[in-house]
Amino acid sequence: MRTGGYKLTQDAINAAVLRTLETTELPSPAVKAYEAIIPSVVRVVALGKSTKGKDGIAQFDRSVGTGVVVVDKGIILTNLHVVQDAETIKIIFSDGLETTAIITGMQPENDLAVLQARTIPDDLTAATLRSTTDLAPGDLVMAVGYPFGIGPSASSGIISGLGRTFRSPEGRQPIKNLIQFDAAANPGNSGGPLVTMDGHVIGIVTAIYNPNQQGSFVGIGFAVPIENAAAAAGQPPF
Repeated sequence: MRTGGYKLTQDAINAAVLRTLETTELPSPAVKAYEAIIPSVVRVVALGKSTKGKDGIAQFDRSVGTGVVVVDKGIILTNLHVVQDAETIKIIFSDGLETTAIITGMQPENDLAVLQARTIPDDLTAATLRSTTDLAPGDLVMAVGYPFGIGPSASSGIISGLGRTFRSPEGRQPIKNLIQFDAAANPGNSGGPLVTMDGHVIGIVTAIYNPNQQGSFVGIGFAVPIENAAAAAGQPPF
């Protein structure tokens, strides 16, 4: 084949492809991870009993957290402490659909709850779950959720350690075999997914450590390995 009197060779094609790759900015691994997981991330709002506020206006105790869809029939994993004792649990899907949910399973020893949404989007996507057996400190990870109710928000970091044990300041029983990570997490991230740069879920964010017992992140977060979380939802082992 000739183009304008120039013979197009395979070497010329290879050189042109290489130049394109070198000068084109591709999506970062973090962008790809976020795009892969975000259709499966939900906001979880737990409403308590109503009380009479000023001017007789009803007010509700509420807790805001995060959840991740693990079965496309509307089965969602979150933290037990987010929804425990709630009168009503509200779910907001990534497409904006709002519905209520009920608790169908609990795993208190790992602070996990399984929710079933009453209504689901037509094109609901379940997250891809990945075994943690080959994880190592230094692996890149991302936490996605609703810190302080803001979001969905993403933060990236690395796995800091494996097999950790953590007891919350509230004195609940210690949770064992946790993934320690340093991607920023704050109240509201609870129940959200910790994912690889492929967007595959390796854990459920469950706790942060602050030696000053403040509700803000200082670089140490913990996630329950997805094997434990999937078992709570009746998923087969990896």
